[in-house]
Amino acid sequence: MKKVATIAGSDASGGAGLEADLKTFAEYGVYGMAAVTLIATMDSSREWAHSVFPLDSSVLEHQLSTIFDGVGPDAVKTGMLGSAEAVSLSARFIRAHKTELYVLDPVMVCKGTNEALDPGLNALIAEQLLPLSLVVTPNLFEAGQLAGMPTPASLEEMKEAARRIHAMGAKHVFIKGGGKLAHATAAIDLFYDGRDFNQVEGALIDTRWTHGAGCTTAAAITAGLAQGLEPYEAVSRAKKFITLSLRESFALNAWVGPGNPSAWRKPFN
Repeated sequence: MKKVATIAGSDASGGAGLEADLKTFAEYGVYGMAAVTLIATMDSSREWAHSVFPLDSSVLEHQLSTIFDGVGPDAVKTGMLGSAEAVSLSARFIRAHKTELYVLDPVMVCKGTNEALDPGLNALIAEQLLPLSLVVTPNLFEAGQLAGMPTPASLEEMKEAARRIHAMGAKHVFIKGGGKLAHATAAIDLFYDGRDFNQVEGALIDTRWTHGAGCTTAAAITAGLAQGLEPYEAVSRAKKFITLSLRESFALNAWVGPGNPSAWRKPFN
């Protein structure tokens, strides 16, 4: 069985972060491991306001040693890192173990916001982790932040962002546009390998319950790579996976709802 690791934050509500990653790994049939970088909580008395609690760097280092030195992952994904120490430690272990199948999900915002959590930390991610990645999976806001340009609002702007991000060292760029482009009639993402652009389209799912969709997509790509898929194949399969998941998304409470990662079983039954 392929062994896949996520280095990410824990979402106490279970919809995003490493919880979403591990659920996705299980659906793909790979063995999941997790190094916890931080714990994210939500306050029901304050309209689901988020709080973030980074773990001590020594705790993270011991987790990474367990995963990399003690087991040896076939593929690795990073999500919300939360501190400069977490970025540097992740980069150190990925480099030391020559991890080729590495997916960078450059989490820069919490769901529902459009302001970078920490611009300095984002710059460090671009400097230390982006050049190590086989695939980087920003959403539109994150693509703009990485590329040093306004948030893309059109397909051409997505292409420009992808060119810039690829030039910074990422081998493959997958920008998640979804239904946020103007006049979108489909969920449009963009894949770029440094030479060719490929639009990756799926049905536009009419739902507000999309908590953890980005984490799930990146985790699906990571699992696909571990199973031997080429980057574009892994991205295409992950797109189908998240589309089916969102088609069966549901309300967790009054504020948030995730997709259903087990939804893809049904077409194959």
